[in-house]
Amino acid sequence: MRTATEKRDLVALLAAFCLFLSTIEYLIPKPLPFLRLGLANLPVLIALPLLSVPYTLLLILLKVIGQAFIQGSLFSYVFIFSLSSSLSSAIVMLLIHRIFTKGFSLVGISVMGALASNVCQVFLAVYLVFGTNGWLIAPFLLAVGLVSSVLLGLFAQNFVQSSLWFRRVVRGT
Repeated sequence: MRTATEKRDLVALLAAFCLFLSTIEYLIPKPLPFLRLGLANLPVLIALPLLSVPYTLLLILLKVIGQAFIQGSLFSYVFIFSLSSSLSSAIVMLLIHRIFTKGFSLVGISVMGALASNVCQVFLAVYLVFGTNGWLIAPFLLAVGLVSSVLLGLFAQNFVQSSLWFRRVVRGT
């Protein structure tokens, strides 16, 4: 069993990794300003077997606030999109991971989390920004989300299965 300090240290490490990946993603040109590949969700996927629900939610909050600082979007509608979609994704991923412990791989969990995030973003786009024209972005957003979530899930699954660091953290050594 890890101490509270060790758990906070793990959250801090994973949050720093989220911010690093978010910065890398921010540097990649996007065809649409709101389109993200979700690279910063990789540490969240890795954290699912390592952290309790409160610590995972803390990681999500640190990720969203850190991304807002990096992008300069803390006091904008982009922050609302990011927070809402990240929380919906996290809740879905946590529920699937906790309820279906053997039924879903990290690839499946990643896809379901991306679907929740993308659906949340489309609803927010329709009801807060674009009106009914917001539905036009749904197919493209869902397609990109599907592809990127499968790739991130595969990477996370491979990391969890082959990482010596991960095994040590799981064992608590």
